[in-house]
Amino acid sequence: MLEVSGLAAGYNGNNVVHDVSFHVNEGEAVMIIGSNGAGKTTLFRAISGLLVRSAGEVVFQGKAISGLPAQRIVRHGLGFVPAERHLFPRMTVDDHLYLGAYPGRPDPETMSIVLDLFPRLAERRRQRAGTLSGGEQQMLAVGRALMSQPRLLVLDEPTTGLAPKLAAEAYDALAMLRGRGLTVLVAEQQVPLAMALSDRGYVLENGMIRMEGSSAELAENPDVQRSYLGLV
Repeated sequence: MLEVSGLAAGYNGNNVVHDVSFHVNEGEAVMIIGSNGAGKTTLFRAISGLLVRSAGEVVFQGKAISGLPAQRIVRHGLGFVPAERHLFPRMTVDDHLYLGAYPGRPDPETMSIVLDLFPRLAERRRQRAGTLSGGEQQMLAVGRALMSQPRLLVLDEPTTGLAPKLAAEAYDALAMLRGRGLTVLVAEQQVPLAMALSDRGYVLENGMIRMEGSSAELAENPDVQRSYLGLV
């Protein structure tokens, strides 16, 4: 579904990610793990069209999307949830969900799926986003992305700022989405949660892919255990 080849991107002429290549098959959940500053956010921003790449190609569902603006990439079926969430504090929950469906009209079936998935949003549809808890804001950010009916959902550190219980609930919701057939690509520092969700993963260090394998293989790797799981 997604093929990234030789991607390089950064800021002010300085690359943060270098020659990154990986793929995501339809129906998979794939994780990108790495420490803070490894380049995960830069990589995802380049894939989703929010950052201009300096080299490489991104192909989604057989079509090159490199160089397309973010709004066109969304319409191709790639939904992106940034770590910062980028909610509008004075807009209501409903406003955000309607915005996620733009430029089309909100699909009632999709709205129903989102509200069933996140019952707390259903209870707070007229509440302003700025008054929601951190966990509720994360639900809203994911729900807004789902309103565009993505084929692939890309999430940048979805547990940022969440207490452990809420982080676990966020991944429970992602597991439910997988059960509905959604393909997921997630970058995460809370590696055990990502491993429990994902089929495969890649380790990003200093802007480069240093390791790849199934989640089970990575979980058994001594370097991963020492650096990301605290087991060695």
